This record gives sequence, C-alpha cells and structure tokens, in this order.
Amino acid sequence: MLVLFETPAGFALFKVLDEGKLSKVEDLWKEFSSSDSARKVVKLKAFDKFDNTADALEAATKIIDGSTTKGLRKFLKAHCEGENLAVADSKLGNSIKEKLKIDCVHNNAVMELMRGVRSQLTELIAGLANQDLAPMSLGLSHSLSRYKLKFSADKVDTMIIQAIGLLDDLDKELNTYAMRVKEWYGWHFPELAKIVQDTIVYSKVVKFMGFRENATKLDFSEILTEEVEAEVKEAANISMGTEVSEHDLANVRQLCDQVLSLSEYRAQLYDYLKSRMNTVAPNLTALVGELVGARLIAHGGSLMNLAKQPGSTVQILGAEKALFRALKTKHATPKYGLIYHASLVGQAAPKMKGKISRSLAAKASLAIRCDALGDGQDNSMGLENRLKLEARLRSLEGKELGRSAGSVKGKPKIEVYDKDRKKGAAGMITPAKTYNASADAVLDQTPKSVGEETVEKKRKIDEEAPATEEKKDKKKKKKSKDVEVAEITNGDATGEKKEKKKKKKEAEAEQNDVQDEEATETPTSKKDKKKKKKKSEE
Repeated sequence: MLVLFETPAGFALFKVLDEGKLSKVEDLWKEFSSSDSARKVVKLKAFDKFDNTADALEAATKIIDGSTTKGLRKFLKAHCEGENLAVADSKLGNSIKEKLKIDCVHNNAVMELMRGVRSQLTELIAGLANQDLAPMSLGLSHSLSRYKLKFSADKVDTMIIQAIGLLDDLDKELNTYAMRVKEWYGWHFPELAKIVQDTIVYSKVVKFMGFRENATKLDFSEILTEEVEAEVKEAANISMGTEVSEHDLANVRQLCDQVLSLSEYRAQLYDYLKSRMNTVAPNLTALVGELVGARLIAHGGSLMNLAKQPGSTVQILGAEKALFRALKTKHATPKYGLIYHASLVGQAAPKMKGKISRSLAAKASLAIRCDALGDGQDNSMGLENRLKLEARLRSLEGKELGRSAGSVKGKPKIEVYDKDRKKGAAGMITPAKTYNASADAVLDQTPKSVGEETVEKKRKIDEEAPATEEKKDKKKKKKSKDVEVAEITNGDATGEKKEKKKKKKEAEAEQNDVQDEEATETPTSKKDKKKKKKKSEE
C-alpha cells in the first residue's frame, strides 16, 4: 500500500512496510513516537516537488475541490501501478479512481497513519527542514486565503454593506447622545430645547454659550437666525433652570463635542456611500436612491445574490416577519418592504403605493441585474425606467381624478338628442320653447302662513280623534260578542255530549236487565211465551 501525502513543498509517496499494524488503529500512534520507529512503518518512495508558489497554489486548490492536476496524475501513473493508494480525502480518491483506475483507501486507519506521518515529516523526507517548511506553509496558506477571497476582493459591494451598517449605527448613537445633551443641559436652561429643536444646532449653541447668563453678551448670528437669537436671549433672562457648576458644564461641553464630531463623520460617511453606490450600482441608485439601494444590497448579502432574486422578492425584502405572520394567520400579505422608503413610492397616493411599489420592484430587479452582470457603468437604464415609472404614476393619478370628477364609472354623460340643435354649433335653428302656464289645472288658493297651517293640522287631529275612539269601541264590542258566542257553542256541545252519555248508560242498563231475566227464566216459562207469540201472530 502507498500513502499520498501533500506538503507545501510537493507531493510525497510513502510505502507502508507493515500493513498488519494498520489493523490496530488505537496503538498506531505509538509507532510514530520516534523517527526510528516511524521508519519501520513507512518509507519514502517518491517525491514530486513544486516548481513555484503558483503550482503549489493550483495543486492545493484542486485538492480542496476534490480533483487532481496534470502533474499529480503523471506522478501517480509513474509510481502507483498495481498498488492501493491511501488518501486523506474521499473526493480526491474517487476522482483518482475514475481517471487513473487506481484503487484508493480512506478510513480511520489511514487518517491515523496520516497524522503520524505529519508528526515525523521532516525526519521521513530527507532535505526538508523545519526552517524551510514553516515559511512554505505560511506562504501557501496566505496565497490560498487570497485565492478564496478573490471574488470578494473585486466585489466592492462589501464596502457598501459595511458603510450602510455603520451609518445606521451612527444615527442611533447620535440620537442617544443628542437626547442626553438636551436632558443634561435642560436642568440649567430648559426653555432652550423648545426654541432650538435641531439637535446639531442645539449642541453648537450649548457649546458656544455655556452658562445661560452669557446669552445676552454673545452673538449667535453664525449659528441662529435673528428671530431665534432674540427668543433665546429673552428666555435666558427669565429661565426657571437651576444653577450648575463649571465642572458640570465642562462635561456637558465634552458631550457636545462628541455629538458634533459624530455628525461630521456621518456626513463624510454618507458622501463615501453615495460615491460607492454611484460606481457599483448606478442604475439601482437612479431608481431608488443611495440609502434604499444600499439597504437592499446589505439585506440581500451582496449585489450578486440580490440579482438572483425576482421582482416579487425585491418588493417585500425587509418585511419577512410581516409576510410569514400574514401567511400563518391567513391575512393579506405585505405590499412593500425596504422599497417603501423610495422617493417614487413616497410620492404616490396611499391607494397607489402598492401598484407603484410592484412596478418599482420589477424595474429595480432589472437594474440590479444590469449593474451586477452588465459591462456598462452608466445609469442610462435606471434614468429611463425612472421616467417610465413617473409617467405611470401620473397616469394612475389622472385616472383617479377622472373617476372622481366624472360619473361613478368615469364615463362621460350622454346628452339628449335634439333635432333643432345645429351640428357642431352652440346655437339653435328654432327659438327655444316657452312654458304654457294656462295648460295647468290649479285651484285658486291663497298662500297660507305657517301659523294657519299648524292650526288646521291640530283641528283635523281633533276631528279624527273621536272617530278613532268609536272604531276602537266597536272593535271591543265585536270581540266580546265573539267570546260569548264561543262560550255558548261550547256549552251546547258539552250538553249534547252529556245527553248522549246518559242514553248510552240507559241502553246498557236495559240490556243488562234483559240478560238477567233470560238467565233466571225456566223452560216452562219460555214455552208459554212462544205460545203467546204464535197466538198474537194468528
């Protein structure tokens, strides 16, 4: 069995002298405790030296990817005929087996063997000292790291991602520092916060003025306008704040210096970000602006990753929480994310923001792909698409205005045809028809005042009142008669039922009596009765 070992200087092939020791993996490390014992296990068979660092880098990158170089294939063909080859990577073993038809081995025993060879490498390879191996490995590692980062080195959008992240952090810090300045100095001069609302100007005034008693002696013309300066001086004379010491005021001024220095650095960083965006993504910058474009790139990870996204994803990028919450609760999904802060979406009416954001996202995805994969460095495509979007926004707003000004459906009203009207002229051939008042049949009535009308209404109500009462009385009488008739009919029905029951009882009693008599009669009496019936019949 042969062992393929990669070093910064070249490829080494070792011959395994005793393969039986590989079966005891746990005790294999003891064989490499010294150089003499290591030489009894493996022996150097061949060594392929790299000519320069470029060859070493190429070989290292190929091995990492699981493939082989031409030099390695020639080296293995020359020395590995009919032998099994132990490799440290299973992917590399598969590629060697496919291309060179050499059986490769990769298991725990091979890994322990590689670890032992690495520990005694300088002793097993003659002429390779630690002084030479260390700088070789360091240079190769640097070259390999540089090769891995070669795409990111050319991609300057990483600078954009860092700049927009730092810009957001600076905004947060500036807000907290400015609020601390107002709260701290507000104990001494609370009225100043209402007069000067800008945080940067407030910090400049506090640093320049110091104690509020100095306001009347100082000139704020470089910082404030005349009206605001007059208000500050007037408020300083009648301020309700407490007194502070020189030491307290010195700390407040130091905080003001921090706020002003941070604001200056933020302005410089914004200019840097603006220039970077105009060079890296000019079309995207022309469509959505520097800040929104930089946030889209930072959220996507890179300009290339963002170019792989469709327009629908660009539209809701930054609203992932709202999207998944809407999908979970089965509500309406969001219409926009980070793209909402673009100037075109801000100009649109609330009802039109969804349509404009969808159109803007579609054009922005095209601009991103043009910036990421195109050769041109101009922003002509972005400007052209922006003009189209502005025209679409005007057309949408015009449609809405037409609908609100005209009929409900936005259609013009149809005029009635008149045969007397001239075609294309405002005049008429025949004179206008006049209204014939004599054709109306109207009774002669004098107009009545409001008081007379109310009196007549009351009189009619009084006349109708007794009539309504009479109707109510008649209805009550009818109801009472109906009740009596119902009671009578019910009483008759109950009487008839009783009579029928009595007749039935009497008939039953007669039948019982007849049956009793028949039961008590003798045969002689029966014969006498029959004779009497015959005589009566004769």
